[in-house]
Amino acid sequence: MMKFRFRRQGNDPQREKIKQDLFAFNKMVEHGFPSQPSALAYDPKLQLMAIGTKSGAVKVYGTPGVEFTGTHKGAATVTQLHFLYGQGRLVSLLDDNTLHLWEIRQRESSSCLEEIRSFTLPGRPGIETTSSSRVTVLLLRSSCDLLCVGTEGGGVHFLDLPRLQPMGFGSLFHEEIMQSVPDDYRCGKSLGPVESLQEHPQFPEKILIGYSRGLVVLWDFNTRHVDSLFLGNQQLECLCWESSGKIFVSSHSDGSYAVWAVDDSSLRTQQPVNSISPYGPFPCKAINKILWRRTESGAPFVLFSGGMPRASYGDRHCVTVLQEKTQVTLDFTSRVIDFFTTHNTDTVTGEGPSVDLGDPTALVVLLEEELVVIDLRTTGWPTIPSPYLAPLHSSAITCSYHIANVPNKLWERVIRVGQHQCPPQTEAQHELLLTGHEDGTVRFWDASRVALKPLYKLSTASVFMTDGDHGDGLNQAGEEEWPPFRKVGCFDPYSDDPRLGIQKICLCKYSGKLVVAGTAGQVLVMRLSDEASDHMIDMATVDLLQDREGFTWKGHDRLPPKMAPISFGPGFQPVVLVQCMPPAAVTAVTLHAEWNLIAFGTSHGFGLFDYHRRNPILARCTLHPNDCLAMEGPLSRVKSLKKSLRQSFRRIRKSRVSGKKRPVVGSPVSKVQEANAQLAEQMGPPDVEVTPVQRRIEPRSADDSLSGVVRCLCFADTYLRDSTHHGPTMWAGTNSGSVFAYALELPSQEKFSEQSAEAVLGKEIQLMHRAPVVTIAVLDGRGNPLPEPYEASRDLAKAPDMQGSHSVLIASEEQFKVFTLPKVSAKTKFKLTAHEGCRVRKVALASFVSAASEDYSENGLVCLTNLGDVHVFSVPALRPQVRYDCVRKEDISGITSCVLTRTGQGFHLISPSEFARFSLSTRAVTEPRCSVDVERPLDSPALRNEAAAPLQANGMHKEPPAGESLSLQETEGSLEGIQTSLSSPSLDSPNSSGDITLDITGDITSEDVKEFLVTADEAENNLRNISEEDGLPPGILIK
Repeated sequence: MMKFRFRRQGNDPQREKIKQDLFAFNKMVEHGFPSQPSALAYDPKLQLMAIGTKSGAVKVYGTPGVEFTGTHKGAATVTQLHFLYGQGRLVSLLDDNTLHLWEIRQRESSSCLEEIRSFTLPGRPGIETTSSSRVTVLLLRSSCDLLCVGTEGGGVHFLDLPRLQPMGFGSLFHEEIMQSVPDDYRCGKSLGPVESLQEHPQFPEKILIGYSRGLVVLWDFNTRHVDSLFLGNQQLECLCWESSGKIFVSSHSDGSYAVWAVDDSSLRTQQPVNSISPYGPFPCKAINKILWRRTESGAPFVLFSGGMPRASYGDRHCVTVLQEKTQVTLDFTSRVIDFFTTHNTDTVTGEGPSVDLGDPTALVVLLEEELVVIDLRTTGWPTIPSPYLAPLHSSAITCSYHIANVPNKLWERVIRVGQHQCPPQTEAQHELLLTGHEDGTVRFWDASRVALKPLYKLSTASVFMTDGDHGDGLNQAGEEEWPPFRKVGCFDPYSDDPRLGIQKICLCKYSGKLVVAGTAGQVLVMRLSDEASDHMIDMATVDLLQDREGFTWKGHDRLPPKMAPISFGPGFQPVVLVQCMPPAAVTAVTLHAEWNLIAFGTSHGFGLFDYHRRNPILARCTLHPNDCLAMEGPLSRVKSLKKSLRQSFRRIRKSRVSGKKRPVVGSPVSKVQEANAQLAEQMGPPDVEVTPVQRRIEPRSADDSLSGVVRCLCFADTYLRDSTHHGPTMWAGTNSGSVFAYALELPSQEKFSEQSAEAVLGKEIQLMHRAPVVTIAVLDGRGNPLPEPYEASRDLAKAPDMQGSHSVLIASEEQFKVFTLPKVSAKTKFKLTAHEGCRVRKVALASFVSAASEDYSENGLVCLTNLGDVHVFSVPALRPQVRYDCVRKEDISGITSCVLTRTGQGFHLISPSEFARFSLSTRAVTEPRCSVDVERPLDSPALRNEAAAPLQANGMHKEPPAGESLSLQETEGSLEGIQTSLSSPSLDSPNSSGDITLDITGDITSEDVKEFLVTADEAENNLRNISEEDGLPPGILIK
């Protein structure tokens, strides 16, 4: 007799309303350092910093929590960024030669970043693009009403702001400049591209124009006349004014910089006042950018990037800070993108970007992999810890762990032992994000707000002896040599020993106990201490093979621990080191601090350890006889290509002939085939709506490689032996679909120090499809997840229902199934792979609180699949609730790095340095919701009406956490260190961050060069002639 499952016609409106109050998908904020930065800008009046990236993103940062994000339409690289001083507007230049105007606009109760205009310089008629009109440098006048655009052809064009349209008067072409140049300097050579444009600090109508050949011109904008010529002979890289306007400094491609005196009585200046090669006399690399900053003491600061000796240190990424005889070469581990200085507002006079700057307070350096701030007011010029934009990938992230609702006691202790204090918090709840790294460190991050703030760094490398311990002395000896290098920044992509990598983390937020497991089978149990300590670490070894014959470990060796007392500072200090043998990477770990137990698993088996008595309790081997790959390890070098090819061909041959073989009656394979055959034969009447046809799922072989990998572990106080007595249990799930449940016998409090715990196997479950078990969770009599350790005993959570029948939820890669306890009979299930055609990658139980009422909440099972979509199911009924597209299915790193929280949120990597944060809860939303108070004297209604639609704002604005809706003026003075230093009222907008070079490949002849120069001149002449006739250059494209 055939069976049919009928669908309910329609949906329950009341249930749909509840689901809307519980579930809503929001992509909220991106944590970490922007990937592949390419440009930098700073507005000292509004105290905003902007970073452009190679993917076309523009990110604006203020005080922590004030963030704006915009994205250009194309994927072009942002090469330059410039703020319109105090207006909340931003001009961006892309490598496709387009200019874009951005504006921070008020939308409802918060602000967002929108693109309002774009502009493209015209090229030569008949040719789509030409190098002569390619933009090389931008200059915003202090009045913010004019944008000067320098090109490769040597011309300077003028655009009206904020309309971003050409001015009515003509452009400045190099022929006009050449008329004032002496004949002996011309020599039939072109001046080259415009490399730098700088406004006179005292007379805004005068502009300093620097050409690539070395000529520097002081040009009067009002009279269109050349006031002074500075006849340089070295290829020019950058120009910078001294605040008085009496001198300026130029940097060159040979690693030198020159100081020039500005004399109104002299039209031509042949030689600079001084020319210095800081790292000469040997050939040096170019000084890409230079800043000259005066001080009240009289000795100016000279700051420049590059200029290192080409042969010896040409591969170094350096910024040099020079003041009188004090010189420091800041040596970074990644490429320097741009830098600027901040200044004290009390010592500044004037208005606009070109005001008289006071003493510099800090140097902000944007690198390819991090942002570094140097304190210029303190002796020794130390580094200022950044409150945000910290590099998450200072060492490659290997695992992540999230803790919601952190108790104030633990929070304050972590803050106290951290490297710097956290500002006063306004949130009712705290959240911690822990990241494990390749170098053996664990970093604690404040995930309560929009800005992911570093709190504390824990290193496990000091516990072991590694090869990197001998390299520190060599580095110290080299620091005394010339140049005076000083390592700066925390980005270090290289690990001394890959075995130090952190694989799993587990933290008890009530007891302060932390378990950290690594790549070489090391499991460290730590406790949080407020005092420094000098002690030995207890060690224990657990053999997971249990003397099983036929297996020989071919992977890496264990990390040898230090046998002498080790000094530990305040913070998490190791108390026990448990070494798994063989030393394979730990794949699962869990902690129950109330029972003083930890459980850990590898590809060989799992173990149970009492860290209070330092006593191993259980070791179980899960290897199958054919698990040969499990004995080689991830770092093994003995894997044979021939062996891998042989196994691949065997799988192909096996799959081809599997259909011809007659299955053994009663085997799991035959049962699956019979079920699939029955499913295929079922046919319902045409007028009845049935559920979608399930996909056929091929069973997995029991002898697959790595079938013994332990995927998940958990502790629970539940009914395992009978339905009348509950007690402590431990559950373990493996890659082959096996689940082991152990009953634990713990000694009473009176005999706790005398007796040790024992573990007895209570149940063993084998899933029919042998799909890997992703997670295991025990549910109480009401179907709610059991509380965490100490929550019930300390009345921190609602006590579980121990009267009703308990159940266990087992989630595999293919399906979810609920079994009753203690009989272990199937209760409900949902075949995700059969219905959706995807496999489970991440699973978590979350509590969803209704947006309409705080008193109503539901528990849900959240899962992320290999297709990048996220599903929410009811618990324990396992009914599908919602489904959202979260991560691109091609983004394997994003899917594998995803962390699902207990509050319905999630984190996943979108680059090695950035976490994207999303929420599935209507109520739990953390997103930038801020506003900026600006004054725009040129903000005409016409500009507002013609503004384009926003390309990307700050996401969907929901109810924010308390304290996030702050204006920038309200948050001034709320930070120490960098927040105080980022308050300069004046700064030259950086314009040399982009790598704008002429790409010429192939064989080049002198005729080709001449043709290129003639083409550039013709293009500039053509632009000039047409602009004189029509008033506007042809081909202007305004988007």
